[in-house]
Amino acid sequence: MKFVHDVKADVTADIVYMMCPMHLLKLDEMIKGLENGQVLEILTDYDGALEDIPQWCVKTGNEFIGMDEDEDYYKFYVRKTVQ
Repeated sequence: MKFVHDVKADVTADIVYMMCPMHLLKLDEMIKGLENGQVLEILTDYDGALEDIPQWCVKTGNEFIGMDEDEDYYKFYVRKTVQ
């Protein structure tokens, strides 16, 4: 897992307390509204996202920048790279 700090996100999706598969559905929905090169920050406390979000990026061709861990949730950063 790639850990990053101080990533500047263009949009944040707060999905803390949402259950699976909401993290991927919300990610898919939010990334569609971004321009190429923009960064989406996803806040979630779902442990499954540790595997799911990087795999989603590989599957869709978007860039997984990395993640950061806060006291109560994870922060994932994804750059839109495909239309």
